[in-house]
Amino acid sequence: MAHEVFRHVPFPFPDGRFPPQLGATVQRTVADGQLPALTVIHTADNSWVVLDGVNDPNLHGACVIDAMVHLVEDDPSLAVVARLEVGYRADRERAGDVWHSFPYEMEG
Repeated sequence: MAHEVFRHVPFPFPDGRFPPQLGATVQRTVADGQLPALTVIHTADNSWVVLDGVNDPNLHGACVIDAMVHLVEDDPSLAVVARLEVGYRADRERAGDVWHSFPYEMEG
């Protein structure tokens, strides 16, 4: 059953967990389980972006909207990035690695 999701949900989240109504821009390769999430961005406008770290997310059809809780169900290691501050990104080299976070500014 599909639920309504929102780009902007008040942060920080209760209990440091992604709320069920939080939607994110997600590369289709991650949403479909083809590739692991290797980059998570909590943008300056309090929205979330999840990338595979390999493919160009700007190509037509490369991204979809998905609930963050669905991604965490498929990859529980994503749960830790729910505490990522606004304006930061988290990266890892491969699935299962530790996430490293640092300040991030969108290009353009």
